[in-house]
Amino acid sequence: MIEYYNYIKALHLIFVTTWFAGLFYIPRLFIYQIEASEKPQPDREILTEQLKLMTRRLWFIITWPSAVLTTLTAVLLLWISPGWLQQGWMHVKLFFVLLLFAYHWKCHLMFRELQQDKYRYSSSFMRIWNEGATIILFAVVFLVILKSAIDWMFGLFGLLGLLVFLMLGIRLYKKIRDKNPEA
Repeated sequence: MIEYYNYIKALHLIFVTTWFAGLFYIPRLFIYQIEASEKPQPDREILTEQLKLMTRRLWFIITWPSAVLTTLTAVLLLWISPGWLQQGWMHVKLFFVLLLFAYHWKCHLMFRELQQDKYRYSSSFMRIWNEGATIILFAVVFLVILKSAIDWMFGLFGLLGLLVFLMLGIRLYKKIRDKNPEA
């Protein structure tokens, strides 16, 4: 099985990429559907039906299959190299992967509500929610590349800095949108 290690690793990276692509785009579609629900008829019906279709296709054709295939290839990689499970950085990475699954599941619950035209969240909330996968991606990539759980302080401050930067960006965008709704 070791001779297939690099092929499995390549597939794992491809599936991680497509999974994140889905997780980056799904909240954007949620935002558009929430905003479409506030438009007058017939625009509301036309837009929401189209956005629901796009969301269903993204969720069930790309995002869910990518999550499953990412998990299967990860299990294979850990089976081939079980020593990774002894390393501190891998424990931290797996913690962030669990957070990613929690984020994915919450997106699934939001998806189901929006498919039923239930709007519990504002588009502003969704803009903030949209950054969850970004924060997890940063954490996982740095852990995998640096393979260090020792630099917790730098990592923690880096993630907090990224979070502050993203929140400032969202606030700035909101101000721009409030001045120019077409932006």
